[in-house]
Amino acid sequence: MRPNLGFYVQTINDIVQNTETIGEKMNPNYEKIRAAIDDEKINELSAEEIKETAELFTEGTEKYKEMLQQISRLRPPAKVMGIHKKFERSYMKYVAGCEEMIASLNAEVVDVAAFDASEQKQDEATDEISFSIQRMTNLLLK
Repeated sequence: MRPNLGFYVQTINDIVQNTETIGEKMNPNYEKIRAAIDDEKINELSAEEIKETAELFTEGTEKYKEMLQQISRLRPPAKVMGIHKKFERSYMKYVAGCEEMIASLNAEVVDVAAFDASEQKQDEATDEISFSIQRMTNLLLK
């Protein structure tokens, strides 16, 4: 049975849009911590603020994991099989970076080095995801 191209493209599009929506919901909390780190005021964040952020990030990351399962179950058209695998690996890397960021948010203190490393990992994965989406689009629309 051949993969359904329309279903595949729509599912990838939905995953990308949902990922962006979830990220936008978490961004204000991320920005608050990033600003505290950059301004060297990380000690001014309350344990409650850090805990709330960790809970929000955990909730968002659980949704990312569900989408990763969707990606893994998708049947891509043959001409994008390789780039689909790269997309899947990049999304896995993104989820791992999110989990590492959550781990850096201990209720007592923020592990700044771990937070920065997880941010870097997420940035790299985001670039790889964007590249993969762009490549898939080019291949599928030819």
